[in-house]
Amino acid sequence: MSSTRLTARFVPSLEQIDAAAWDALANPPGLTAEEAGGERHNPFISSAFLLALERSKSVGGRSGWTPLYTILEDAEGRLVAAAPSYMKMHSMGEYVFDFGWAQAYENAGGRYYPKVQVAVPFTPATGRRLLVARDAPEGALPGLIHALRALRQAAEASSIHVTFATEGEVGALAAEGFAPRAGEQFHFFNENYRDFDDFLAALSSRKRKTIKRERRDALGDDVSIDLLTGADIQPAHWEKFYAFYMDTGARKWGRPYLTRDFFDRIGETMADRILLVMARRDGHYIAGAINFLGDDAIYGRNWGALEERPFLHFEVCYYQAIEYAIRHGYKRVEAGAQGEHKLARGYRPVATHSAHDFADARLRTAVVEFLSREKVAVDEAIADYEASLPFRRDEAGDAES
Repeated sequence: MSSTRLTARFVPSLEQIDAAAWDALANPPGLTAEEAGGERHNPFISSAFLLALERSKSVGGRSGWTPLYTILEDAEGRLVAAAPSYMKMHSMGEYVFDFGWAQAYENAGGRYYPKVQVAVPFTPATGRRLLVARDAPEGALPGLIHALRALRQAAEASSIHVTFATEGEVGALAAEGFAPRAGEQFHFFNENYRDFDDFLAALSSRKRKTIKRERRDALGDDVSIDLLTGADIQPAHWEKFYAFYMDTGARKWGRPYLTRDFFDRIGETMADRILLVMARRDGHYIAGAINFLGDDAIYGRNWGALEERPFLHFEVCYYQAIEYAIRHGYKRVEAGAQGEHKLARGYRPVATHSAHDFADARLRTAVVEFLSREKVAVDEAIADYEASLPFRRDEAGDAES
C-alpha cells in the first residue's frame, strides 16, 4: 500500500533493514528530550538492542514474539518511518495486561490471538514507537498508522497494541481512532542534587533514617558494590549476572524471557550504554542488577540474587542507581513496572501511555468502556501516591537526623 508517495513494507527481521537508517529514525542526532518524549537516546529502540533480541533467539521461534517490522519508504527507497512491530500469540512479556480482554473475547466466540504488538519486547520503559524522520514527507505519521492497520488486516489479527508509547504518540493514535490507556510507574527525579546526602535531606526525617538503616543493613561489613560499564564488563560478569537473572525469573514467572546469548551480544555491541551493579561478598558476586543508560535517564531492568539478605534488593536496584544518576547528571531513574515500595525510597508516580485498536467494533466498545473506568482509578491512585510522598513539607520544622 502507499500513502502520499510512501510505500509500506513488513519486514521479518531487522537484519534486512540498514542499521544506520533505523538508528537515524530511532535516535536522530540533535533530537531534544522534549521532542523525543523525555529521552534523547533511547537504548531500547536502537538497532543494537533489537538485533540482540533477534540474534539471541529471545524473540522469534517459539517465543510468541514474531518480528514483523512496519516500515515506510519514499519513492527513492529511503526509510522515512518505522515501528517495532511483532505478531503475538500470547500476552506475556508486555507489562500492559490484556489477559482479561483476551479471555472475554474468546468466551464470546472471538479469536484474540494473533495480535499486533508495537513495543520493545520485555521492556516496560516509555519510548518512541512511531519512528518518523524529522524531514519525512507530509503524511508519514498517518501513513505509518494506516500501515499498522493494514498489517492487522493482512494477518487476520484481532487488534493492535502500541504500548509504553510517548504521550504525544498516543494522542496522535487516539486522533486516528485508537483507544488510549493509562497506567502508572514510579520514577526517581534528580532535582539537581549535589550528592546522595543532598537527596536524603529532601526527605522527611523518618524516611531518611529508614534509608540510612537499609543501606547499612544491606551491605553490613562484608558486602561491597562494583559499578561496571563499558570495557569493565567482562564475560565472567555476564556469567554471574545471568545466574542471578535465571534465579529471579524462575521464581517470578517460571520461564525467563532472555537467553544467555542476549547478554553476550549487548555486551559486545552496547556496553557503553549498560551499567551493571554487582554485589560482592568474600570475593564472590552474590547479586546484581542491569541498567541501561540513555542520555537523560537510567533504566533499571533486571536483577537477581543467590543469597537472601535484608534490603540488598533496594541497595542494588534503587539506591545505587539514584547515587549514580546524581553523580553523573542523569535527570531520572526508571526502575521498571509496578512496585509501590519505590515511593518510600524517593520515587514519584508517573503516568504511562498506550493505545489499542480493534477489528471487532463490539470488542472495541467493551474495551473503551473499561478504559474510561480504569483511567479514573489510575488518576485517583496517582493523586493518592502524590499525597503520601516522603518528601519534606516543612523544612523549617523538620530537623536533620
